[in-house]
Amino acid sequence: MYKSAILLFSLATCFFACSNQSPQTESVKLSGAVNEIKLMTLNPGHFHAALVQKNHYPQVDSLVYIYAPDGPELKGHLARIESYNQREAEPTHWASKVYTGADYLEKMLSEKPGNVVVISGNNAQKTHYIQSCIEAGINVLADKPMAIKPADFTRLQDLFPLAEKKGVLLYDIMTERHEISTMLQRELAQMPALFGTLEKGTPDNPAITKESVHHFFKYVSGSALIRPAWFFDVEQQGEGVVDVSTHLVDLVLWECFPEQSISYQKDIQLQAAKRGATDLTSAQFKLVTGLPGFPSFLKKDLSKDSTLQVFANGETHFSVKGVHAKVSVIWNFQAPEGAGDTHFSIMRGTKANLVIRQGAAEKYRPVLYVEPLPNVDKASAETALKDALQKLNAGQFQGLGYEASEKGWKILIPDSYNVGHEAHFAQVTEKYLQYLAQGKLPEWEVPNMLAKYYVTTKAYAMSRK
Repeated sequence: MYKSAILLFSLATCFFACSNQSPQTESVKLSGAVNEIKLMTLNPGHFHAALVQKNHYPQVDSLVYIYAPDGPELKGHLARIESYNQREAEPTHWASKVYTGADYLEKMLSEKPGNVVVISGNNAQKTHYIQSCIEAGINVLADKPMAIKPADFTRLQDLFPLAEKKGVLLYDIMTERHEISTMLQRELAQMPALFGTLEKGTPDNPAITKESVHHFFKYVSGSALIRPAWFFDVEQQGEGVVDVSTHLVDLVLWECFPEQSISYQKDIQLQAAKRGATDLTSAQFKLVTGLPGFPSFLKKDLSKDSTLQVFANGETHFSVKGVHAKVSVIWNFQAPEGAGDTHFSIMRGTKANLVIRQGAAEKYRPVLYVEPLPNVDKASAETALKDALQKLNAGQFQGLGYEASEKGWKILIPDSYNVGHEAHFAQVTEKYLQYLAQGKLPEWEVPNMLAKYYVTTKAYAMSRK
């Protein structure tokens, strides 16, 4: 097993602050060369930060600089990295150099030993972290959400032009674009002979609906996830309409308007938004955090019977270029046996609906269905489906098939495509590394990131009226 002489961490040892100055990395054009990317991680309070390092990348140096306050969140992050190093199948070879002083942000900005920073943690600080890093000329790969309140969105509007001026790239981690059933839903929606054209819909009957169900208690990389207490404070984590909904709004734009720039000023209208709470008992809170009681900053959210109300649920109705959409997120405490986080999605076409279901009938795995409308000849629809799959099999997606289902057909997807949520972080990171080597994001990415956060933060304000 590879060991670095610079610094080794094990689960049994404590961390020490590293005060040696490292040479600063200038904001220079990157080329994709081996070990060219020097990675920094800033205050990794969320497990998504570790998932970026679940795989190794030729462009990324094995030494990662971590700047964070000492405590259980940092220990958990390092434990996950070490588990990736120690696994039997395809172990990674990461080494970590850690600074834990109270001035961790200022220290990182002054030393600047890397050229890319990963930010995944307390969302109340995230927009400030991003701004500080962009101003320092550091490329930023940020977990969602990059903004949880309207004031954050106002700041975010200025950061993309600043990033361009500084010659760096700001990008958020949209893992759900790499989920295979979603990718195929998007592809089939571009097949007019099968799907027709996307309906416009109405607020009561949207053209596209996405619903995501998540769970506070879950397993990550084989271990029960311990969440920080602040995760249950919507002032720090964000409410449902601005947190997980970020993914859902992103998918609406990405699937309905592939590679098209969306203007939040001209193309988007919000119709309605609402919020709702998930109740947690003290016993449930202890199980998922390891803490004996509720900290003081959560007292404001306790009901009369001392149940914690977490406003993690939300629903938003909006339209994009006249196409009506609904996104909703629901948080439960724990999934039923054999289940996990689930996703439902429907895109309504003039000839067929494309539906992703992930319930008990699908054994809690996402399954894509093609369901022709009642007025469409089924034989013609099946011919169109065969033609569509033939085109996909000849291109990026090999091995696709179909079989009859109750309302149409079920798309058969080889297991090799079902890599799981955790693997999507490597896919996003690889895409970001490509953009760094190219020196730019696709033209539509920045306006669509702004459009996405406009929807979520506007929904936040609307849901509280």
